[in-house]
Amino acid sequence: MEKTERNVIEPITNVNFKSTRLSFDSWIQKNKQKLLKIIINRGVLIVFIGFLLGRALILAEVTPFALPFFAAVYVVQKNRIWLALLALLVGGISLSFQTSIFILASIVLFLFLNNITRRFSKDTLKVVPFLVFLSLCMSKLSILYFINNEIDLYNLMLVGVESGLGFILTLIFLQSVTLVAFRKRKQTLKTEEIISLIILLASIMTGLIGWSIYDLSIEYIASRYFVLLLACAAGATIGTTVGVVTGLILSLANIGSLFQMSLLAFSGLLGGLLKDGRKIGVSVGLLIGTLLLGMYNDANQLQISVIESLLAIFIFLLTPQSLISQIAKYIPGTIENMSEQQQYLQKVRDVTASRVSQFSSVFQALSSSFENYNQSANHMDEEVEVDYVLSNVTLRTCQLCYKKDQCWTNNLNKTYDYLKNIMHEYEQSTLEENYHLQREWNKHCIKPDKVINVIKDELTLYYANQKLKEQIRESRKLVAEQLLGVSQVMGDFANEIKRERDNHHVQEEQILDAVQGFGVEIGHVEIYCLEQGNIDIEMSIPFCNGRGESEKLIAPMLSDILKETIIVTKEECAAYPNGYCQATFGSAKTYKVDTGVAHAAKGGGLISGDSYSTIELGAGKFAIAISDGMGNGQRAHSESNETLELLQKILKSGIEEKVAIKSVNSVLSLRTTDEIFSTLDLAMIDLQDASAKFLKIGSSPSFIKRGEKVISICASNLPMGIIQDFEVDVVSEQLKAGDLLIMMSDGIFEGPKHVENYDIWMKRKIKDLQTKDPQHVADLIMEEVIRTRSGNIDDDMTIVVAKVDHNTPKWAAIPAHMYEKKAQ
Repeated sequence: MEKTERNVIEPITNVNFKSTRLSFDSWIQKNKQKLLKIIINRGVLIVFIGFLLGRALILAEVTPFALPFFAAVYVVQKNRIWLALLALLVGGISLSFQTSIFILASIVLFLFLNNITRRFSKDTLKVVPFLVFLSLCMSKLSILYFINNEIDLYNLMLVGVESGLGFILTLIFLQSVTLVAFRKRKQTLKTEEIISLIILLASIMTGLIGWSIYDLSIEYIASRYFVLLLACAAGATIGTTVGVVTGLILSLANIGSLFQMSLLAFSGLLGGLLKDGRKIGVSVGLLIGTLLLGMYNDANQLQISVIESLLAIFIFLLTPQSLISQIAKYIPGTIENMSEQQQYLQKVRDVTASRVSQFSSVFQALSSSFENYNQSANHMDEEVEVDYVLSNVTLRTCQLCYKKDQCWTNNLNKTYDYLKNIMHEYEQSTLEENYHLQREWNKHCIKPDKVINVIKDELTLYYANQKLKEQIRESRKLVAEQLLGVSQVMGDFANEIKRERDNHHVQEEQILDAVQGFGVEIGHVEIYCLEQGNIDIEMSIPFCNGRGESEKLIAPMLSDILKETIIVTKEECAAYPNGYCQATFGSAKTYKVDTGVAHAAKGGGLISGDSYSTIELGAGKFAIAISDGMGNGQRAHSESNETLELLQKILKSGIEEKVAIKSVNSVLSLRTTDEIFSTLDLAMIDLQDASAKFLKIGSSPSFIKRGEKVISICASNLPMGIIQDFEVDVVSEQLKAGDLLIMMSDGIFEGPKHVENYDIWMKRKIKDLQTKDPQHVADLIMEEVIRTRSGNIDDDMTIVVAKVDHNTPKWAAIPAHMYEKKAQ
């Protein structure tokens, strides 16, 4: 008999709780959608909450939860109000018959008042809390008067408290019921929504008061379980909040539960602090809180409290981790929420990049389509072209001639050769001089002059048609280039979107230690980019009082740490002495450009037909442009200024210089039928290697002064707007530190009077200059040109001088490793 009992009992000790929990988790995951559909979509959750709130009490006789819950369901899910009503009535009956009568009376009165107010106000949300207040007040007073035939001050006070609580709970339940009644929700919960949910949970647990198993209170077990759940999901802050709110509401329902508020709050705090230990750590927090606070009670109460905590821990350990992670996703500040937000941002970034890439592919395909069409649409074969023209000639002449058969049947090759030779001679403009051909043709044809005239007419139409086709091909080529430029820009933009911000925590700590080791306090360091030549770092430093610590100390130390010259690109000083200054550090360009400008309008007027622009593009390039509108005055100024504005916007978008200029030209040529043209003189200087590209469209030569040497830069292109398509000549030149780049309009270059060779005269004047200051050079050259004209200004004059020099920082790099060693 003993052997048999031993065989029965032994397997119980070998139960694998871990595998049991894993199988339970997998079952939950497998049936998650079905469970959600049953619990939420079919109203099971509404019935469960309604039943518990129907029997929830405060101060042993106040029931303010039922009507606010019904009102919230009425607003949020009107199709579930009968389920909510039934659940509330059943819950009230489980407490007392009088409670169910009061719940029914208040709900009926609420529906009656709501039907009346709907005729006057359509804003249900604003009216519902007031209707709840009136319904609770009127129904409670009516029932009390019916039972006692009088209402004393105490009852009147209880009615006021209950109605006020109903008003507040309605506002809370309107938020919390919305959160639990709908399955699909992706947004992070707000703080108010979290508190509303906690109050709803605490109110539901109030309905568990009075239920017990072997002296173990169900509400205590449930409240500790929810504290464990939310402390594990959200940390100490939410855990403590749940403990305080739940304990407070439970103590209002039962004064004997006042002790539970301290236990739950302390346990939530400890559990949240031990969150890194996952479920075990949070459970240990609850046990410690139970034991510490339970010592103030007798041994019997301590034992019951520990058992209640152990039961809550047992249920908590059986809870799937996926459920805890799902709850944590909705609470701001948690790792799961941050990960969810990051995934959302990543998804948005990927979708945006994919869409931009698709647009880039579309533009590239369109560009290839236009380009392939141009390649396939070559000129027709010469024989086909000749046949096409001759067929039209014969249709108008030989088709009506009575000798048609003799010419085209008996002498086909001879007639064809005559016509072909006539066409060739006419194309070469030698037909009138070829007497032999004319004589032979007169003998062969009875209408020679008519045929020749028709050939001339057809060839004129043919040439016009060919010219139109060529213009169409050129337009297609221009469109193909512009579409390709747009495609490249969008492709680069898509790649920039895909590029995520790297984590630079280690580098941030190194920089922070190095700078603080030097003795400079730093608030925080944010590294956005460490790419060579494109450094981007932000720092906050204590109030500097204008001492320039960022420029004089921090930037030189960063230069040594990052092994390249770092400068302060932006700095905002604190508005008050105890604040922090914000400084942005970036890579310094290898070269810098200083400019000087001199300009004058024709006759000393106020409006010049010339326009100029000096812009630093985002890609480390510096652009200098001069545009000369045709003529003088306001109209010429508008043309040149609009040319530069268009060019500036297109260049800033990242489109290549050639495509940008062709785009501006196409706009100018297609915009109006008036013969208004503009010249363009553009220089693009790379600030990293000082290489320069010159694009000259109908403009005057530019000059580079390098010591005693003067270099002329010129190109031959028509002004913009004359033809729709042209090849832009790009002249490249390597600039050096100390070079002077001198660009001018034709009013300066062709301004000197009694000069045969403007180029030689200008080179000599530039060579004789003794100053290297850009503004002085511009003023001296303009003054010299005006002097040759006896002080007269016969044309608009503009000259821009740029000096290229090394970008030497004001402060040398400070070796940071020395101070790191000292700090260690």
